Amino acid sequence: MFRTSRTRRFLTTTAAALLLTLAGGGLAAPANGAAAPNAAHAVLAPAFNASGEWYVYQSNATVRVNFRQDANGNLFGSVSSGNTVGTLREGNVNGNDIYFIVEWNHGPVGRYTGVRGPDRRLSGTTFDLNNPSSQATWRTERTF
Repeated sequence: MFRTSRTRRFLTTTAAALLLTLAGGGLAAPANGAAAPNAAHAVLAPAFNASGEWYVYQSNATVRVNFRQDANGNLFGSVSSGNTVGTLREGNVNGNDIYFIVEWNHGPVGRYTGVRGPDRRLSGTTFDLNNPSSQATWRTERTF
């Protein structure tokens, strides 16, 4: 009896340790200290590099971005549309997904989310965090 109980306890402990090891990446907080957007969503290595100057063709405007991407997929840089400039608040490439938030100098704060498609172009949606009913679709001609 003692041996069976001890074996069962060992197997239970081993199984729990294995599950924690496998799930560990999804349980850790992001390195930048921010809360994970979706704790169940695994963080993936960037599948593409969004660095450089390229254009976002929105359904209501054209935006020029000039990004630099670090090894973790974090984005840094600047944006403009005509005479309007914006500050990149945050951004990231996660697998084939991209998102970035732009604070425009005339007030709106745009949240851009997109994905790299089979044609290697990015496409997605954007909306103003200050006015969520203000939305647009976007795409790139550049391939990544």
